[in-house]
Amino acid sequence: MAQTIPATVKQWNTTDQAGFDSLKVSEQPLGELGDTQVLVKIQGVSLNYRDLLIASGKYTKGVSPNVVPGSDGAGTVLAVGKNVKRFKTGDKVITLFNQGHIGGSLNSVTAKTGLGGAIDGTLRSVASFDEQGLVHMPSHLSFTEAATLTCAGLTAWNALFGVSDKKLMAGQWVLTQGTGGVSIFGVQFAKAAGAKVIATTSSSEKAKLLKKLGADHIINYKETPEWGAKAKELTGGEGVDHVIEVAGPASMRQSLDSVKIDGVITIIGFVGGQAMEEPGFLENLSHLCTTRGILVGNRGQMEDMCRAVEANPETLRPVIDPKVFTFNQVKEAYEYQWSGKHQGKVCIEVN
Repeated sequence: MAQTIPATVKQWNTTDQAGFDSLKVSEQPLGELGDTQVLVKIQGVSLNYRDLLIASGKYTKGVSPNVVPGSDGAGTVLAVGKNVKRFKTGDKVITLFNQGHIGGSLNSVTAKTGLGGAIDGTLRSVASFDEQGLVHMPSHLSFTEAATLTCAGLTAWNALFGVSDKKLMAGQWVLTQGTGGVSIFGVQFAKAAGAKVIATTSSSEKAKLLKKLGADHIINYKETPEWGAKAKELTGGEGVDHVIEVAGPASMRQSLDSVKIDGVITIIGFVGGQAMEEPGFLENLSHLCTTRGILVGNRGQMEDMCRAVEANPETLRPVIDPKVFTFNQVKEAYEYQWSGKHQGKVCIEVN
């Protein structure tokens, strides 16, 4: 069936990074498709904490003026440029977070190709992407589910499998924090790999979700402030092999207390804030572990992850919050994500 190519694109822009009210919607002419580009009808978008920081002027990695926000998107190919080899009309695709990060380590060039920050993102009805910046979507997922793989899914995958000589193995221990997107994917990927999971939360209601996903132990960090030592105790005193650190300085000391000798702490974000006292140099040294900061992952890793999701259609189905927003409710979606009331990913359907 022939796809209709629209003459215009409806899009959101981050006009002045002065808060969520700086998000403005408009209709613009659709540009010409480049020879290596793919025109995608965006049908699902997923939000990240980064999106909130960008709109609020608090993101430190560089944002282009009047950028179209959103890194996470999934949709259907409407047209392809004359030199495109990887996709055809009708294919279902997902965006890669850093469009230039095809393989290997991130560098100073590929770090500047982030959708929704350095370059225009996914909060628009149709969008053109270089063919190298897309991957095929797992066939059993909805567009909103698939969109969550761009950032949260790939970040969790990189955290657990991104260091070649320290990849997560069956029987090892993983510690996750809370019920944000990365942490939930971390639980799912760890359990699928045969690992044991200790998850932290402050909510008995959110603990139910973690238990449903298969977490072996759940620690309420408000009831147990020294949760790092408790996690280590649960492993028989050895410590956990992998920590997915999303809270930042507020929890890093506890993460260090939980990790085993030669374990890995992957630092992903700072949703717990930036103002808390951080562990010092000697505290990091004394724990004899690897600490690494990551910015999502590369396309090769994303393709590996998508194959794993395709092969495990139930256990690795993305968790999205029941409250799904429409394209006209983008500001409301941002506010909802900011409130912290969500469980799983906050998503937007683009019709």
